[in-house]
Amino acid sequence: MFTPKYTITNKILRAIGIVEAAKEVIDHAPLLPYFEKKFRDDALVRSAHYGTHLEGNELSLSEAEKVVMGQNIIARERDIQEVINYRTVINFIDEWGIDIKIKKIITEDIVLQLHKLAIAKILPEEMSGVYRKTQVVIKNNQTGDVVFRPPLAMAISYQIVDLLEFINTESDIHPVLKSGVVHYEFVRIHPFVDGNGRVARAFSTLILFLEGYDIRQFFSLEEYFDTNASRYYQSLQSVEQSAGDLTTWLEYFAEGLSIELNKIKQRVEHVSADTKIKEKLGGKPLMLTERQMKIVEYIREVGYLQNQQFKSLFPMISEDAVLLDIKALIQAGVIKKQGVTKGAKYVMV
Repeated sequence: MFTPKYTITNKILRAIGIVEAAKEVIDHAPLLPYFEKKFRDDALVRSAHYGTHLEGNELSLSEAEKVVMGQNIIARERDIQEVINYRTVINFIDEWGIDIKIKKIITEDIVLQLHKLAIAKILPEEMSGVYRKTQVVIKNNQTGDVVFRPPLAMAISYQIVDLLEFINTESDIHPVLKSGVVHYEFVRIHPFVDGNGRVARAFSTLILFLEGYDIRQFFSLEEYFDTNASRYYQSLQSVEQSAGDLTTWLEYFAEGLSIELNKIKQRVEHVSADTKIKEKLGGKPLMLTERQMKIVEYIREVGYLQNQQFKSLFPMISEDAVLLDIKALIQAGVIKKQGVTKGAKYVMV
């Protein structure tokens, strides 16, 4: 069976410590249903955008968001399709991850299905979910130099099976490190003609989900990778340069997850429901309307809401209608009014 070679350094331990602390806060933070959905949607958009931008997709973040949300834009067809496909892959992980977790096994069919979804309408049908049959090389985009030679085509199936055995075998390796190992090893094997990077990143996310580190599906490692693409590829290349030692890569990978989750933790702490509110509601979830959710979000971000801001917040809604929503929030103990005139402010309790 495939056995990864690495050393658990202080840098890795520190990153995993941050991951565990952030995970604890995020997993147990009481959130309004609106924010729960908003954080998941945001993670999906960032994953789809940065996961494809890393490999040359030219859509902006706002354009990618429109595509993810099903809106039409004018852009290169391949760029649009790549984002649609990445969205489909992430949704597949979300929908089928539970089923895979129950069976406690990831099969070769899952790997091939991830590839089919990632390259749908991009590669010819005969290359969809099919291992490459030719030898390929990885070149530096700027210099054209060959930086890596993946295994021969005839070895791909054997090495994927070996990797799956590593994934499906019970071990004491931490889920963050397991995810990082799978990410690298998949890139190294490079089993497909195209789409390897996208599948590798999605596959490593699936590993985290299956190991109980879905973290409410609020995170996206793709943004971390894309922010400094050179460092991402250099960290991957460090393994071969170190005779197969994954330590530097795992330090980079764990650091990325710790940075991303720490950012999410801060956002969650900022908008998580107040303990006093939960007590007033008997621990029940807040069932708010779309407008009420928007009011709460605005107050959370700005600090307060005044009557003169109603029009910009709800241009098509009457002031009386907004005041009724505010009255309901006050009665629920979510917000309170400061002052008694038109200049009064509404703030969180």
